[in-house]
Amino acid sequence: MTGTTTPYGAGAAPAPGSGTAVSPRVIGLLLALVAALYVVAPAMNAAVAPLVHTDLGVSAEDNAVAQVAGVCLAIGVLAATGRVGDLKGRRATLTASLAALGLGSLALTLSFGPATYVLGRILVAAALAAVFVSCLAFMTTVSMPGRIRRIMGGWLAAMSVGFVLAVNLAPHAAALTGWRVTAALMAAAAGAALVSVRRLLPETTPVAAEPLPDRPRTVGQVLCAVTLAAALQLAPLWGWQDLRVGALLTAAVLSCAAARARALRRTPRSRPKPVPPTVWTGALVAGLVLGFTQVVLTMTVPPLVSAVGLSTGTAALMLSAFGVGGAAACLLIRYRPVSPLAGASLGLPLAALGLALLHALVDHAGHALAGGFAVVALVGFGTMLATAPQMARYLAAVPRPHLGAHAALLPSAILVGTAAAQALPYTSALGPVPLPAEARELLWIGTVVVAVAALALGRPVVAVAVAGASVLQYVMVDAETSQPMSVIVALAVGAAAGAVAWSRREQTERLSRTRETAAALQCAVLHPIPDRLGGLRLAGLYRPATAGTGIGGDFLEALDTPYGTRILIGDVRGKGLQAVQTVTDLLGCFRSQAHETAELGELAACLDRQVRRVAAARGDGELFATALLLQHAGASQELRAVNCGHLAPLEVGPERARELHVPAELPLGFGALDAAGAVRPHRLALAPDATLLTHTDGLSEARNSTGEFYPLAERLAVADRRTPDALVRHLADDVGDWTHHLADDIAVIALGPR
Repeated sequence: MTGTTTPYGAGAAPAPGSGTAVSPRVIGLLLALVAALYVVAPAMNAAVAPLVHTDLGVSAEDNAVAQVAGVCLAIGVLAATGRVGDLKGRRATLTASLAALGLGSLALTLSFGPATYVLGRILVAAALAAVFVSCLAFMTTVSMPGRIRRIMGGWLAAMSVGFVLAVNLAPHAAALTGWRVTAALMAAAAGAALVSVRRLLPETTPVAAEPLPDRPRTVGQVLCAVTLAAALQLAPLWGWQDLRVGALLTAAVLSCAAARARALRRTPRSRPKPVPPTVWTGALVAGLVLGFTQVVLTMTVPPLVSAVGLSTGTAALMLSAFGVGGAAACLLIRYRPVSPLAGASLGLPLAALGLALLHALVDHAGHALAGGFAVVALVGFGTMLATAPQMARYLAAVPRPHLGAHAALLPSAILVGTAAAQALPYTSALGPVPLPAEARELLWIGTVVVAVAALALGRPVVAVAVAGASVLQYVMVDAETSQPMSVIVALAVGAAAGAVAWSRREQTERLSRTRETAAALQCAVLHPIPDRLGGLRLAGLYRPATAGTGIGGDFLEALDTPYGTRILIGDVRGKGLQAVQTVTDLLGCFRSQAHETAELGELAACLDRQVRRVAAARGDGELFATALLLQHAGASQELRAVNCGHLAPLEVGPERARELHVPAELPLGFGALDAAGAVRPHRLALAPDATLLTHTDGLSEARNSTGEFYPLAERLAVADRRTPDALVRHLADDVGDWTHHLADDIAVIALGPR
């Protein structure tokens, strides 16, 4: 290989063969542009379909074969390509996929009959799936789990913009150039992307030594998706009573049951840790809803627009509003954290209300364009607001060695969702364009599906409000009411929207009160570390593992005493309320005795006795705490340290970071420090150009989704070490990017001479 990158390359990576640095933003932008081909191709196929029918005689049956075979093959290719990327490297897999896309597009350009055209379509569909999953896995590989939400938001926003451009420009490009030139342009785009990938993207390190934890389960899941997608698409063509459709559905059920049985088997030694079921099921449902909603809009908007006398170009413009709303939602997610629960609770009801409002707004040519554009944008906004956080959470939790194989879940779910929509009446690949009345029926079906998804992923009270508003609107519109009743319908929808806003406001207020309580508790127990104290510059960081509590089992304090600046950092054994109580007792003892006890060793003995008193009062014979005590007086270039079973401090200098040797005594609570003067402080030189870093094990043992510990020494090598404050801020951001979930509290104090 010409170059490699380690997973989550946080900085610039060397471009293969050039020795230059490639910005992570350039990598993300290039991957987004390449992945956008996956969105552009369907729009181009739809635009050239009439031209191909006239030139080659490609019938609707031929297009149906290409569509069904392409979707089924794409699902299998997604899983296979993702796994090949895990084993052979992301760049190599992406370049091979782009080469296949270019060859498939050339085959389309040179087609001379229906059979060759259909074969070319199938090859292009498979190659596009390979390109998309390769880009998705590549993007996640070079991103730290904590950054995936922001990167995924920008990435999906770029994809949404590509959808807008493709829907509006593809028909004009096909009419001006012809279908062969359009296919040749796709081949040229694939070739240009291949060259850019080879020149700009680094290769990732393969993980061939990591086999899939359960290969039969993965095969069963893929077979289930393929057979289910085939059955759903073929049922309207062959009939639901056809034995072949029944065989496919039976195969799907058996494959799903086999995969589920494998999942229930205990594998205590399987590594890395599997993705939690709630995480991958949320991503699965979100992908299904996204694919389903896109097909419903594609089939319903054109007949509704034509019914009021507007052109097909207007229908394309209105459809592109889905991408506009989706891009807005993704940008919101990029710049503001939106939890999966909040996104589903707010986004899916908005999407359901938008589908329901299409009935009321697309009625008259005077306001159909503006109203329809706004409502379709609302559907796109709500759908992506619910989908993007689910996808980001799933990708952040996937083990890195199996990222490619797991990343195939997202596009596979979207494909199965489109197949499910095509199994509905009026959406068959061979069926005619639905009539306006039929399109309205499809919209109601879509509203119900999205409302059910809101019930599954979001707040039930919001989903019930949406369902009630939709049923009310259906009754009124079905009764063929006049314009005044449309006002009542709008009021009903507004009432439902008000219920959603009220529910959201109540949740926000409760969350705000919880955060205020946690902040007050933290300030009461853990005093902020001052910027300057005595002859030292200081900076502190405290981050509890349990969100919303404000405090855990770690503790830190810095005091100005008659004997100099005294610093304490440590970790109490255990978690929960008892650990917090122990922390409170220890800090109270330290704040009192630090001003009264002259010897640092005796101060450590006071803390030791306090822990033993607490343990005796609770009857807990296993209670103890590790601690590191430091003392600095005046303008001295020397520190005194007593280490009670804690991690040794690190000296972070201009060139490197090294661990300082401080003899370790037994932790507090073991009684080894009881005798006054039994412990003699160790002397440490305080270099004028270095920063002393003390921390608890929550920092060095922070794990990513694969289970790897945070590489503290490696990350300190690239940190901003000019001041203690800059160093601590770097660590706070960097460990947040490394892990998406803290398993232990983190406490850090950095200090240096003034």
